[in-house]
Amino acid sequence: MRHMKKMIYIFLAVVLFCGAIFTYKLFFGKPFNFNHFIERAFIGKALSSPEMLTYLGTIDNTIVDFHTNQLTDISLKANKKNLKYIEKCLNILHQYNREKLSQQQKITYDICEDYLIEMINLNKFNYGSVVDGIYPYPVNQMFGIQSSLIEFMIRQHQIVNKKSIKNYIARLNCFEKKFNDLIEELILREKNSIIPPKFVIDRVIEEIKSFIQTPTQENILFSSLQNRMKKLPSISDKDKQLLEQETIKVIENKIYPSYKKLLTFLEKQRLIATDDDGVWKLPHGDEYYAFCLKQQTSTNYTPQEVHNIGLKEVQRIQDEMRQILDSVGYKDQSISQAMKSMLNDSKFHYKDDDEGRRMAIDDTKAIFNNIKLKLSTLFNRIPKEELKIEPVPSFKAKTSPAAYYEPGSLDGKRAGTFCLNVYDMKNLPKFSLATLAFHEGIPGHHFQISLVHEIKNLPLLRRVLNFNAYCEGWALYCEQLGLEYGFIDDPFSRLGKLQMELFRAIRLVVDTGIHYKHWTRQMGIDYMLNNTGMNDSDVVAEIERYIVMPGQACSYKIGMIKILELRKKMQDTLKDKFDIKRFHDIILQNGSMPLFVLERYVDESLKGK
Repeated sequence: MRHMKKMIYIFLAVVLFCGAIFTYKLFFGKPFNFNHFIERAFIGKALSSPEMLTYLGTIDNTIVDFHTNQLTDISLKANKKNLKYIEKCLNILHQYNREKLSQQQKITYDICEDYLIEMINLNKFNYGSVVDGIYPYPVNQMFGIQSSLIEFMIRQHQIVNKKSIKNYIARLNCFEKKFNDLIEELILREKNSIIPPKFVIDRVIEEIKSFIQTPTQENILFSSLQNRMKKLPSISDKDKQLLEQETIKVIENKIYPSYKKLLTFLEKQRLIATDDDGVWKLPHGDEYYAFCLKQQTSTNYTPQEVHNIGLKEVQRIQDEMRQILDSVGYKDQSISQAMKSMLNDSKFHYKDDDEGRRMAIDDTKAIFNNIKLKLSTLFNRIPKEELKIEPVPSFKAKTSPAAYYEPGSLDGKRAGTFCLNVYDMKNLPKFSLATLAFHEGIPGHHFQISLVHEIKNLPLLRRVLNFNAYCEGWALYCEQLGLEYGFIDDPFSRLGKLQMELFRAIRLVVDTGIHYKHWTRQMGIDYMLNNTGMNDSDVVAEIERYIVMPGQACSYKIGMIKILELRKKMQDTLKDKFDIKRFHDIILQNGSMPLFVLERYVDESLKGK
């Protein structure tokens, strides 16, 4: 009996010891299970970012909601902590034997390794925070913190009850620290000679002045909350009034002073800014641009190779446009002149008033409804998540593109949104509307993002992480699908599609021109105007976008070329057994990934045929 008890105690001790080892490895060391490590790595990263948690949307306004009263810490201290975490994750990742993993685990391994290495390499340039991504200017006219934070509050932060309203106000209070940390980082970048071109500072100064001059009760941070509170009958009018007063107080005492402080900094920085536009001017600028291209295209193309691909594609697309233009009566005009004539023709425009804006939104909805009728011929799986269509918010419409996609939440509670820019209707020709819809909505970004949200057996990392060449390559490929499968069937819409593809090809030329060949901003504008016939203001906004987002504009065409190349490889291999729906499954059912990983997966799929 005594011996039996001893054996039981030994057994329990062994179980506890093994459990302790498993628990330690699961939470602190190298987990026995590779998938556990990947989930832990991603969750650890997400837990350090309240804004990312809200973007995911899975625990907002639940019993475990600890974050919706906070904003993500972007301080220099937080950056160092983030970098150490990334280095630790890469070290543990390399402790797994990739060859012993399953096919899906190998994809996860490659994606994770590529992402972690790029974040570590980025830090070598000392351009600032890992939190902010790869771009050199965290305050800019396109996606700067000063505007993206506002959009986060009005689009991402959910208002469902009184607590969520209090958390909204708490987050507004966090703007002060966020802006102080931002300015500290801007000072560090300035010391390292990382200063935006003068025009970037001018654009942001204008944006901030407009924002802080808006009466508090008309401020979008207040009006958005007020409008959403009206939909909550469970809150009394008295409580709503008190919450509104509290919000007004925070905007006046915290938000506006924070923006004024940033404004003061920018006005001083403008005095030392130059008109040099390319990142070649930055410390190790050429090396940094090569890094940006690699990160954005997930290829090893040199800047010169990207430039040459662009020139070749520009010529090919223009030849195709020339044939259509000749057939519809524009023989005596250059491509640029002909497209400009179409752009200025009133028959291709909506009225620049509320009625015209409503018509543009209604026509967009009709395009999506038409696409939905034929989706089963192209896709085995259709996302369950609905697509909302809304105008771009007025506070950022002036500097925003013609349309963009705002992803829904991971749990499907917040729908994906196609945002159409109706600020200036002259910049929204009817012949481009269908192509915009295919790219940003269905089956472009909405399909690509919503479908992966619904795949439950993929690690969170792969359901959330986005690689530009894959995402934008897919969206541009969808424009081609619209042409190939008869959604774009009249000559003018075909010209609209080709014009949009042309300017994606031109992006390869001007992006490398500005950041590698030392082109000026004006040289980039002139090249695009002379070759596309796009509206002057659109061209200016595009070129200014490329300047603050080096390499990003190259991801679209490079990604599209690769997807078409992979489709042709599959067609050549399978011949009459080729199924477009199966090809789309392969592209979409595994989440976003670098192009070299995607190609490897397609090759593996073809081995089994």
